[in-house]
Formats: sequence, C-alpha cells, structure tokens
Amino acid sequence: MKKKVVKTNVMRVLEQKKIPYEAKAYPHEEGVAVDGITVAQSLGQEPGSVFKTLVTRGAGGEYYVFDVPVAAELDLKKAAKVVGEKSVALIHVTELLPLTGYVRGGCSPVGMKKPFVTTFHESARNYDVIAVSAGKIGLQVLVAPQALCDLVDGQFADVIK
Repeated sequence: MKKKVVKTNVMRVLEQKKIPYEAKAYPHEEGVAVDGITVAQSLGQEPGSVFKTLVTRGAGGEYYVFDVPVAAELDLKKAAKVVGEKSVALIHVTELLPLTGYVRGGCSPVGMKKPFVTTFHESARNYDVIAVSAGKIGLQVLVAPQALCDLVDGQFADVIK
C-alpha cells in the first residue's frame, strides 16, 4: 500500500498559484536530515537537478536565500556580489526555524515566513524540472525552475564554487 503524502505549506502555495508540481518522498530517519546526493539517488534524479536551500545574512544584516545543486558549494564571494553585499555568511542552524519556519534538511524557497531575496544557481535553467524541499525532511517537489523563480520573485546567477 502506497503511503499517502501529507500536503505541506509548499504544496498549498504551489497549488494556490496554479503551478504544476510532483511530490516525491524519500526514505529517512524521522527528524534527521539526509545529504543531498542520497536524496537525489532516492528520487532517481540527477544530483544537478536537486537543489538545496541555503539562508545567509549579509554584512548589512539582511537575509538572502540561495538555491544550489546538492553536490555544489555556495561561493560566498559570488553570492555577496550578486545581492550587492560586501559579504554574506550562512546563518547558524538554530536561526533557521525561527526565521524561515523550516528545519535543516526541510528548508524550501517557497512559503518562508517572510519573503527574502532569492537566487537560484543558473544551472537550474538546464532542466525542465528541479527538485527542492517540500518543506519537510523526506519530501521534495519537482517544479519547473522558471515557475519557481517567478513565484519567489527570484533570479538566476552563478553562485557556486
């Protein structure tokens, strides 16, 4: 018997905005984040098409969201330049839930508590669909990258090492 997928806030936002998506679950230990490469393999997706959502704070105190392929590393210098900051740094994991409403491993660019400047790595454009967290560990949504970018009023840029 197939396990029923419980709708997350991410899915509700996508449906409300009439953006097509496919929800895909992957195995995990309850409450434990799974590394992105494993998530990609579990979903049967190429790692380059599965994106992790990282939250940073700029030198000026503003927060920024970057979505990059799971196997890639955010280049903080490139990221800062793209958002017009002197520097950016990843926020501490303890700040994530109060700021975004999401836990580590379940952070999505969609449906955060507040809208933040969001940048997707430019490689997202190479895919018909990319996977991002559905807002909880163990669940991803596959969405057209341009639709996702438009939804969060985002941009595409080279922000990885």
